[in-house]
Amino acid sequence: MTRSLLLMAAAGLALAACETTPPSTSTSGAVAIIQEAEAAPNPDYILAMNTVDGLVEAGNTPAAIDRLSQLIGKTDLSDKDRAKAIFKRGKLRYSDDGFNVWGAIEDFEEVTSDYPGFEQYDEALSLLGTARGEATSLNFNLETGELSRNDRFSARFRLGEYVDAIDYMESVNLTPKNNELLAMYNIGYLCDAEGLTGRTFEATDKDGDLLQLRFCDLGK
Repeated sequence: MTRSLLLMAAAGLALAACETTPPSTSTSGAVAIIQEAEAAPNPDYILAMNTVDGLVEAGNTPAAIDRLSQLIGKTDLSDKDRAKAIFKRGKLRYSDDGFNVWGAIEDFEEVTSDYPGFEQYDEALSLLGTARGEATSLNFNLETGELSRNDRFSARFRLGEYVDAIDYMESVNLTPKNNELLAMYNIGYLCDAEGLTGRTFEATDKDGDLLQLRFCDLGK
């Protein structure tokens, strides 16, 4: 009788141990695999960013900005990668060769309003304030009418008001600075092609080659 009671007690302890045994780790392993897959780098994002860096290094910032715009338009981009791409585009637009202060402001505003957890939020907020300040200053100078012809063109071109800047440039027959001509060439307003008519602008590219540029649009 005593032996039977001992066996029953042992069986009860064994059953209790089975009930309190932690569940199989297969579920947690699956979660880990999913999390690892979600954290895996997006190959399209990496390729695009490498292309952007190469274009900037080659002296074609407008093309780099266009490549970022294509990347930002992809629907499968994560919020983190999209925020990084928008922020990078804003910085390029606001750079010396970006010539698009208005566009930079839009990018910095989007990052700070739609991605508050962005790792470079503070930098984006600071650049937003700086860009807004420059836009205000340029607009004030344009409204006072005290700028020289070249400075008036440069102010509008710097803001990203390309059509107004070029219309003014043609109306007063001025020649923009070399970096402005290269930007007009890279954006697509000027072409280095034989057979085009109209006024010729000479510009030196990053490699030191001389370009003979004319408006791509023959109606210009």
